[in-house]
Amino acid sequence: QVQLVESGGGLVQAGGSRRLSCVALGSMLNINIMGWYRQAPGKQREFVARMDSGGSTNYADSMKGRFIISRENALNTVYLQMNGLKPEDTAVYYCNAQMYGSSGYYWGQGTQVTVSS
Repeated sequence: QVQLVESGGGLVQAGGSRRLSCVALGSMLNINIMGWYRQAPGKQREFVARMDSGGSTNYADSMKGRFIISRENALNTVYLQMNGLKPEDTAVYYCNAQMYGSSGYYWGQGTQVTVSS
């Protein structure tokens, strides 16, 4: 059983920064990819960024240059540093993880980020 726990959400002013964290809990974890998605009110969940265990990253175009994903593999933790936040970044941010040898993803419960103008 794998549980993903996000933290770091909250209220931030436009132009500000926020760092999200997500830790994967469970035994004998063998995590390949960890990433972030977000879902704004009334919109579909969208991809934000991901990183594999070797450090390769992918970002959604709208987040490039503002958001930075990083990992601490030994701690089964992924981070999302968000800079230059805009009101349109307001969303619930979800962490996900894919294990080696599996095509499925585990998801966290999400953490709310609200950017005020």
